[in-house]
Amino acid sequence: MNSCFHYSLTGIATTAQTISIEQFFNNSDLAPANLGAVFTNRLKDYYQQNSSMKVVSENGELTIEGVLSDYRLNPIAPTANTDPNNRINPAALTRLTIAVKVNFIDSKEPKNNFNDKTFSFYQDFDNNLNFQSIQEDLEKKIFEQIMLDIFNATVANW
Repeated sequence: MNSCFHYSLTGIATTAQTISIEQFFNNSDLAPANLGAVFTNRLKDYYQQNSSMKVVSENGELTIEGVLSDYRLNPIAPTANTDPNNRINPAALTRLTIAVKVNFIDSKEPKNNFNDKTFSFYQDFDNNLNFQSIQEDLEKKIFEQIMLDIFNATVANW
């Protein structure tokens, strides 16, 4: 029995054997300078761990490139102001949002290509916490979701 469709237990729906992941650059104002490199390395690791494709430095059958386009802190969950002299209503929570803009090239199936597709996610944290002490953990959690979304959009075809 021969089948015309390719399926694996990892959910990969491509016959590509290699993928190139170009360096993501940081185009956001607030993100740490090295965050683009951190994201790129984690994305490479993600594809190596979740597919049988080999990550190559150039000329992969699939290519992913992009930029870190947004890194934003927004106050959410306002609290009541009990001080009549204070006109600022403090927030109980702050939301860290990270977005990446991705270009994807599939040399085997060009219909799968896309340009400037934005993938974004966020994590909320208590304002009583020191942001610098939890920043890395928040970024990791956000990146995990963004990488899953990129993986699904590029090779899982869900």
